[in-house]
Amino acid sequence: MTPAVPVAIVDDDQEMLRVLERYLQRHGIAVDTFSDPRTALTHFGETVYGVVITDVQMPGMSGLELFGHIRQQMPEAVVIMITGFGSVTAAVQAMKEGAFDYISKPFNYDEFLVVLQKAVRQHLLQREVEVLRERVQRRYSFGNIIGHSDAMRQVFDVIGRVAHTRTNVLVTGESGTGKELIARAIHHGGARKDAPFVAINCGALPETLLESELFGHEKGAYTGAVTREAGLLASADSGTIFLDEVADMPMHMQAKFLRVLEDWEVRPVGGNATRKIDVRVISSSKTDLGDIVAHGDFREDLFYRLNVVTIDIPPLRERMEDVPMLIDHALVRLAADQGRETPVIERDALEALLRHTWPGNVRELEHVLERALILARGPRMTLDDLPPYVREHGGTAARRAGEACPVDTTLEDMERQHILRVLAHVEWKRSLAAEILGINRRTLYRKIQQYRIEEP
Repeated sequence: MTPAVPVAIVDDDQEMLRVLERYLQRHGIAVDTFSDPRTALTHFGETVYGVVITDVQMPGMSGLELFGHIRQQMPEAVVIMITGFGSVTAAVQAMKEGAFDYISKPFNYDEFLVVLQKAVRQHLLQREVEVLRERVQRRYSFGNIIGHSDAMRQVFDVIGRVAHTRTNVLVTGESGTGKELIARAIHHGGARKDAPFVAINCGALPETLLESELFGHEKGAYTGAVTREAGLLASADSGTIFLDEVADMPMHMQAKFLRVLEDWEVRPVGGNATRKIDVRVISSSKTDLGDIVAHGDFREDLFYRLNVVTIDIPPLRERMEDVPMLIDHALVRLAADQGRETPVIERDALEALLRHTWPGNVRELEHVLERALILARGPRMTLDDLPPYVREHGGTAARRAGEACPVDTTLEDMERQHILRVLAHVEWKRSLAAEILGINRRTLYRKIQQYRIEEP
């Protein structure tokens, strides 16, 4: 049998309980049996059962009443009803209310075992779905969109405001900034979190296939359409559709999609009937959609429909103070994926990472860290583990910052010069400079005032 799942059987026929218990034990299934439903309820408060099998007709409490208590105390339990000739109606009612199945007396014990095994598999499947849902919630919660910069705080604020609405959102930002991550955070932070999140890249498909993917098609609508397909908009019903790189959507598709936003109906390719849908639309663009509208390559009316609220994700080079947090978060996750301990980054390697301007944004940072983690030979990540193009920006920075000074230079002068070098190197990003210097921002500001350091 599949992994052990606690099973309980409740029936006032004690002889049948003994027979069932011996039979199931021979098949490697341990069960708890109860001849009194009230005694069973007491144990349900102490032990969480994955499967409960209960007779429908019992003195003192019916199986239907017991089922109601089980749903309250153990909503994750899969319930099977045992019914005689006169109690089938009650068993059917229990199934309408969520029971898994019912078995009619007299039953064949092998058939009983098959139904029980199906119930166990159902329980394991439900448990797996819950685990996956929790992982998804953690992955796309605000806490997994990393950043404490002012720019990212503004992004978090907008996400929190729009998540529980149906408002269409346009997410803008360079490639690699995490536009889909933001879209998923909006979806999973709102009332639609248990419904589908469906993503499509509008620039990744030929024009004809994009229409079929979005709206679906009837069998025989075109060469190769051998079956009827519902389409992604219908699949996203009650949930969210994410239109990645919406600027690449062809003009004729823009007109059709605008009609969807006006009527909330879709008509499959080759079909005549329409279907009502309830979909929240989040779109993204790495280019300024307003400029594309101005050049006549994107419909202005569709632009205003999609651009009710805009979330602009700043490139990583404009929020370098977030890089240390991103490094820590990514290394913990990547190390866990590879089944190893999170490595310690040596200082010169960290300095190289902090000095790189990350034109590929967060995606590039994660790829660099994944590569370095694979190449690292021990519990430490060294400068040599980084790609050459990252190494050369920061490999000798510490040595350059510590170049020899005249012997008559005071410690205060040396400290002032070092702070100036670091500030100049990071283009006066004070949070990043404080990180490199190993001090907090307040201490850095105090020293800037103390040494009368001014930005040129």
